[in-house]
Amino acid sequence: MVISYRKKCLGPAALSIQEDCAASADSAGVSGLRRGLTDYGDAEFAWYLRRSFAKAAGYSSAALERPTVGIASSRSDLNPCHRTMPELVEAVKRGVLAAGGLPLEFPTISLGEVFLHPTSMMYRNLMAMDAEEMLRAQPLDAAVLIGGCDKTLPALLMGAASADVPVLALPVGPMMTGHFQGERLGACTDCRRFWGRFRAGEIDRATIDAVEENLATTAGTCAVMGTASTMAILAETLGVTLRDAAAYPAVHAGRLRVAEASGAAAVALAKERRTLRDVLVPGAIENALRVLLACGGSTNALIHLTAIAGRVGISIDMSRFNEIAAETPVIVDCKPVGAHYMEDVAAAGGVSAILRELRSQLKLDVIGVDGRTLGERLDAAPSYVDHTVIRPFDAPYSANGGLIAVSGSLAPRGALVKVAAADPRLMQHEGRAVVFDDLRDLARRIDDPGLDVLPDDVLVLKNAGPVAAGMPEAGYLPIPMKLARAGVRDMLRISDARMSGTAYGAVVLHVTPEAATGGPLAAVRNGDRIRLDVDGRRIDLLLEEGEIQRRLAAHRPPALPERGYARLFAESVLGADLGCDFSFLRPALR
Repeated sequence: MVISYRKKCLGPAALSIQEDCAASADSAGVSGLRRGLTDYGDAEFAWYLRRSFAKAAGYSSAALERPTVGIASSRSDLNPCHRTMPELVEAVKRGVLAAGGLPLEFPTISLGEVFLHPTSMMYRNLMAMDAEEMLRAQPLDAAVLIGGCDKTLPALLMGAASADVPVLALPVGPMMTGHFQGERLGACTDCRRFWGRFRAGEIDRATIDAVEENLATTAGTCAVMGTASTMAILAETLGVTLRDAAAYPAVHAGRLRVAEASGAAAVALAKERRTLRDVLVPGAIENALRVLLACGGSTNALIHLTAIAGRVGISIDMSRFNEIAAETPVIVDCKPVGAHYMEDVAAAGGVSAILRELRSQLKLDVIGVDGRTLGERLDAAPSYVDHTVIRPFDAPYSANGGLIAVSGSLAPRGALVKVAAADPRLMQHEGRAVVFDDLRDLARRIDDPGLDVLPDDVLVLKNAGPVAAGMPEAGYLPIPMKLARAGVRDMLRISDARMSGTAYGAVVLHVTPEAATGGPLAAVRNGDRIRLDVDGRRIDLLLEEGEIQRRLAAHRPPALPERGYARLFAESVLGADLGCDFSFLRPALR
């Protein structure tokens, strides 16, 4: 089985006070603004006071009797990917009003990927907690959750799964491409490619500055198959969005039409009371894994999908993941694996076309939030597909799945390799370790002309996992400058960090357990031999087990942050194999 599963992940004894109150309100048939009254010890007074303050906002008595649809907006000036959020909110409101509901916008935390220190991953769980508590605490019959930039959509879905409130997701959509000297550019695969050329001395400062002006030229998430686009595709696959919600560019009018339709659908959903716990079942999660592989999607998506599934008691097994990878070719020709961009995927038929090509491999009986099965949704979708972008299943872009899980003496609980974006010759490799103890050590020494490093060596970064550093996207270690300038374009790189979904290279990520918690990665020293065998699904530190244990006996974990959310994160975060969720938010499997 791909998954262990518990249908009711929270028993009556585990319900919080808030959940118990919400359950009581549902059983009594309470809806709209009457739901979840503020506790003053007098329910009639609470309803009277709530109506008074709602009328202060200009609502009529008739409006207050409508079903309420919350609209979670993650807009922020520090999240330019979400610049179109106000337009999307207004479109959702139109749909809610036309369907007879009362739209109520509310804010959530916003996570702008490149505007957060030390990494947005550290704050995904905080946003998930924010979403969960506000969905549960506020008087909402249903909600439309608008997000996009890498961690926002996973956070919203994690929170909604735990809150058990009817929701639809609405991604903000990807950017359109820019142009530079006759070449299409899209953040952020092309930004990494040009930065590599700049580090190698192939282009000058004036050129890289000009490229900077043309990489991200519209609102929206990264224009390639990065984490944001991958998660939007997986959300549509799971049926937690409407059709075409994933691929339409952010600035396309079609996205506003999807937003309006999402508002109307949320009103219907409010009456049906279907939640993510009805949708996130084992077959649906397996479908999402298969689509992740077929898209050559982001390595981050596996962490997020694991966390979302974990909120409803589903555990993803890596051996089954590898079986699915062996059966699933990469059929989407999109950067960083292929040559196209997300706007091309949209024009080629979008997610519906991808799913149709995979139809024989999918569980078609799983339902979405709209109550239809995946098979019914595909039957109703347009049949057009452009096979230059979305390849036929029997004539794929690559015969091998985009991602492979490996384990061994270096990663007893697993690690991940994006084989579709790596130099094939490095997928079977043994080399000498060149070790960096942490992110500061990496920054200080990677470009030192005196660094003892050769092209066949293995770059190893420690203490960049969840506990040590919040798990930043530092796994894409730069090629040492002296090697880059000698023409080296790829090396085997290993860490307990993550990598951007827009990046490429022979990179082993998410090594678990991480070095900070005493995993074998902490034992690696300069000069040790490491072997990667992707065919055998192995990653090994070539030392006797006794020597590894002797070294680990002397390991001392890093000091925890002194206070605040950083302390909570370091004390409570689980490993990458459990989605880096908090231990107290993920229900235990029976």
